[in-house]
Amino acid sequence: MRQQPHYLELLSPARDAAIAREAILHGADAVYIGGPGFGARHNASNSLRDIADLVPFAHRYGARIFVTLNTILHDDELEPAQRLITDLYNTGVDALIVQDMGILELDIPPIELHASTQCDIRSVEKAKFLADVGFSQIVLARELNLSQIAAIHQATDATIEFFIHGALCVAYSGQCYISHAQTGRSANRGDCSQACRLPYTLKDDQGRVVSYEKHLLSMKDNDQTANLGALIDAGVRSFKIEGRYKDMSYVKNITAHYRQMLDAIIEQRGDLARASVGRTEHFFVPSTEKTFHRGSTDYFVNARKGDIGAFDSPKFIGLPVGEVLNVAKDYLDVEATEPLANGDGLNVLIKREVVGFRANTVEKTGHNRYRVWPNDMPADLHKVRPHHPLNRNLDHNWQQALTKTSSERRVAVDIMLGGWQEQLILTLTSEDGVCITHTLDGVFEEANNSEKALNNLTAGLAKLGQTPYYAR
Repeated sequence: MRQQPHYLELLSPARDAAIAREAILHGADAVYIGGPGFGARHNASNSLRDIADLVPFAHRYGARIFVTLNTILHDDELEPAQRLITDLYNTGVDALIVQDMGILELDIPPIELHASTQCDIRSVEKAKFLADVGFSQIVLARELNLSQIAAIHQATDATIEFFIHGALCVAYSGQCYISHAQTGRSANRGDCSQACRLPYTLKDDQGRVVSYEKHLLSMKDNDQTANLGALIDAGVRSFKIEGRYKDMSYVKNITAHYRQMLDAIIEQRGDLARASVGRTEHFFVPSTEKTFHRGSTDYFVNARKGDIGAFDSPKFIGLPVGEVLNVAKDYLDVEATEPLANGDGLNVLIKREVVGFRANTVEKTGHNRYRVWPNDMPADLHKVRPHHPLNRNLDHNWQQALTKTSSERRVAVDIMLGGWQEQLILTLTSEDGVCITHTLDGVFEEANNSEKALNNLTAGLAKLGQTPYYAR
């Protein structure tokens, strides 16, 4: 007997409902999004109406909608939170992502609860506790390695969720108080001041400067592309992309990247299946290097390592594309390893600071040689000496593809036509088993050319137009 497959969920972030829709069209099996309040991203809220409209769109593809309600609540917020949870349940959302255990004591409807990364789940004991009190899915701490993940998976029936891409905090999520200590803005209230991205000067106990104005607490970004198979074997079933503040192009690109990576693994292994339905076709080539990142690390998944910090800059530098040959008053001459285009975002590093500009006009002057006129010439650019490395953090032509329709997702349906003489019966069954039947009464006679009639009928029924379905 064939065993039930392990269903893998690609979980994408969404700042708003429009981004959520695109995440689903680009292959997300689930989306997490902020509601009207109590989410851990202060400026990423959405109305109940927007969420209610989003739910049926997601469910069309078997995708799920999770709403974040993952801040620590004050006592006077418990009743409003209870009302909000009831309202969210009535919109049809599939789960809430929560941090505050007080929610378990509220009079709430039977909605699925997921334990937020803010719960700081690093031990078997905490994971078992959360599963025992009713959490069906738990987000493990980013700091765990494969053996620790496997131990938690083996000890609990809760679905294991793990961050595979995006920003890393220098502290354990849910346990960081630097923002609150410095500014009064609490990460546990959805208002982190990003103190870990600021420059600091480090001195020894004698007052001697060890490191001057470097971003000593800034981590590189998480990228588990190379470890997906190992994470699956360790028991991860929900693969989470960080980024509810990220823009549309980021979510499209990173979702498409991991959709393709996971699909390739599923194709090779008979024990795996995706958690939603629909065939996703991308009209661009995804690249994790072409949208925002601070450099990449797989962090501690394969054991602790040293090269995890983005100490020089927390900004997006991009990829090397050549070198600066000369800087004039209004333009610069460069030698490039890739074609440059109007609108490209270019930059150089000067004393660890990113000096960037948009290319207003790019003119090819020779083999791999370009003259670039910036929109605004940065004053510091004149400090650059010949052969200084040049980076591109915005590939205009590649980005343009993401401003258009960049993906299509369609669900397979089987079409069956039966009946005869006085009634035809049309039955459509989707790949996830949803079945509808329509009957047509009338007088139906035998065709003179049955083969031609059958071919015409088959071709006609298969024309599903701009619907999100295709006949298989």
